[in-house]
Amino acid sequence: MSDEFELIRRYLAPLAAGAPGALDLEDDAALLAAPAGTELVLTADALVAGVHFLPDDPADLVARKLLRVNLSDLAAMGARPLGYLMTAAWPLPPDEAWVARFAAGLAEDQQTFGVALLGGDTTGTPGPLTLSLTAIGGVAPGRALKRATARAGESVYVSGSIGDGWLGLMASRGEGPPLSAEQRAYLIDRYRLPRPRLALGEALVEEGLASSAIDVSDGLAADLRHILEASGLAAVVEAAALPLSDAARAALSAEPALLAGLIGGGDDYEILFTAAPERAEEIEALSTRLDLPLTRIGRLAKGRGLAVLDATGNEISLEIKGWTHF
Repeated sequence: MSDEFELIRRYLAPLAAGAPGALDLEDDAALLAAPAGTELVLTADALVAGVHFLPDDPADLVARKLLRVNLSDLAAMGARPLGYLMTAAWPLPPDEAWVARFAAGLAEDQQTFGVALLGGDTTGTPGPLTLSLTAIGGVAPGRALKRATARAGESVYVSGSIGDGWLGLMASRGEGPPLSAEQRAYLIDRYRLPRPRLALGEALVEEGLASSAIDVSDGLAADLRHILEASGLAAVVEAAALPLSDAARAALSAEPALLAGLIGGGDDYEILFTAAPERAEEIEALSTRLDLPLTRIGRLAKGRGLAVLDATGNEISLEIKGWTHF
């Protein structure tokens, strides 16, 4: 078994090769020069085995999820990724084969998203595997999308499809409604491997289409409430307008009571954003250009609170309020 510094040299230092400021991970800190005319955007998330991923999930997919959930936060603010820092607390003794596969997963996604490891820390723990990543991005000064800038009368949009992450977690545990093997595999993949909508976030900023945005990590209802609370507004969402994948529609057809979970469950990592009604055609054009569904699901109004209405106009009770750690 390699010692800590050999693990760093063998598996982590190669991940820093694309970032001169990482100094080959030989110093305790990295150097980062912000591109001219750029405001830095920083975000951090932790993943804990048994809480944010299943202990037997493949190591490379755990690594990719760790990076992607942070990139999703950058996407929600319209930022372009610049690099990341990572801390890993490995259960003792570390499983070197697991670490190698974990590093390979990071290397794959670094190539996909054009980022590199800048530094961090490694340590041992008697507890579960704990990972933390801080992503650094850049956006034009004053242009970052925030939660507190939505306005009454605007439309509420969401990218992609919602509910897949929540269903994927159930499928990973062998739970949920009866589905085909293909449908279950699709949902599990959506849970294990988020798709950070970086191109969408950057386009929303560049074209000035969105007034506010957030990524759907805690659940659509919970994350929309974050915007409403920050902006001091109310919202009405039409359940019939929610974009669902074929697998989610099959699950809902088998168990209609799952609707509240699709709205309240987390781990979708889509972008929820608000926009003026007169920008609808531009948003439709952007959807076509990105080959990504951008669906209007509701509207903002003066007042407080969130109402989700069924096809008959009756309010749906959301038993699942969204993810919270405490």
